[in-house]
Amino acid sequence: MMRRLLPATLLLGLLAGCATTPSSIVTAGKADCQCGETAAKPQPVTARYQSSSWDALPGWPGEGLQASWQAWLNSCKRLAARPGWKELCAENKSVPAGDDGAIKVFFERRFQPWRIEASDGAQSGLITGYYEPLLNGSREPKPGSAPIYGVPDDLLTIDLGDLYPELKNLRLRGRLDGRKVVPYWNRADIEAGKAPTPGLALAWADDAVEAFFLQVQGSGRIKLEDGSLLRVGYADQNGQPYKSIGKWLIDQGELKSSEASMQGIQAWARANPGKLKQMLDSNPSYVFFRVLQNADGGPIGALNVPLTDAASVAIDPRFVPLGSPLYLATTWPNDSKPLNRLVQAQDTGGAIRGPIRADFFWGFGAEAGAQAGRMKQQGQIWLLWPKGLPLPNEKNG
Repeated sequence: MMRRLLPATLLLGLLAGCATTPSSIVTAGKADCQCGETAAKPQPVTARYQSSSWDALPGWPGEGLQASWQAWLNSCKRLAARPGWKELCAENKSVPAGDDGAIKVFFERRFQPWRIEASDGAQSGLITGYYEPLLNGSREPKPGSAPIYGVPDDLLTIDLGDLYPELKNLRLRGRLDGRKVVPYWNRADIEAGKAPTPGLALAWADDAVEAFFLQVQGSGRIKLEDGSLLRVGYADQNGQPYKSIGKWLIDQGELKSSEASMQGIQAWARANPGKLKQMLDSNPSYVFFRVLQNADGGPIGALNVPLTDAASVAIDPRFVPLGSPLYLATTWPNDSKPLNRLVQAQDTGGAIRGPIRADFFWGFGAEAGAQAGRMKQQGQIWLLWPKGLPLPNEKNG
């Protein structure tokens, strides 16, 4: 994820929806209007932080604590530069390696848990999964192959936080049409050759459906014909809104809701090659990639640190600051078995929208993909915030 940010069409609503809010509430505008249209002021999406006790966290401190600690150490590579976090991260050296009890005491002593709620009072939200896939591919195109593109030269990216501090973490993407900035080409346009993509293909995936899911995941490895591995990660996105192809298949009557997993979609695509393009084009969002070093560890997330298997999550940075420790209480994919984890907010995603929303990183390969593809659970999230620091909204996120 490393990957997907706000579509350009949200800009007007965001500008209209900015407001001063109480100290325990975070708001962000939501708009359905297109650029250039006049629209009513959108209703705000709101997150509330409710102070909690450690006893209220189901199964605290959760399983997989050593992976959680490694993810925390990775986060500190960035957090240590922030006011109020340097001293906190420096204390990591005093925690004995491999000591789960010491890790638990460290977090209880230095952090306060805050349950994240939505404005309608909901205390749970959607928890999905993602992973780093392995694709087969080549350096040159073959019949039926799909390109993995780098970033086109004509893609403009405007950081709105540079102009409006209240829009921190939001970006506008587009292209120049004469003297006007217009939305960037959508998926169908890019695939039709309207974007300046000649020479931009980093590689060609043998399977168009797997190439699509590479864009959804935001990073992956491509096994080339000579046996070497090419690792790619999110570089940018066209700014168009992400739309679920699973929902499109359900709306078209092609799949039932229970069948719309990643595996179900892949099976449908292989059984319906004549409808493949129509399905893929239903999602106008398009992700561009960059080549990454083949190094140990997970892909690089939006925090610019490697993700840790089963200990890193993607979140909506409007409500949860990148780098924050979180406690996630959900269930295993397609199961009622509890999945309680101390995780780190190290990534973002265009489909990860809302206060109680997380994408759980399962790791690399087929087994991780099987778990990620089935995961569509409900869960609760607690923000673990350093004692003595103002809550995120009290310092404008």
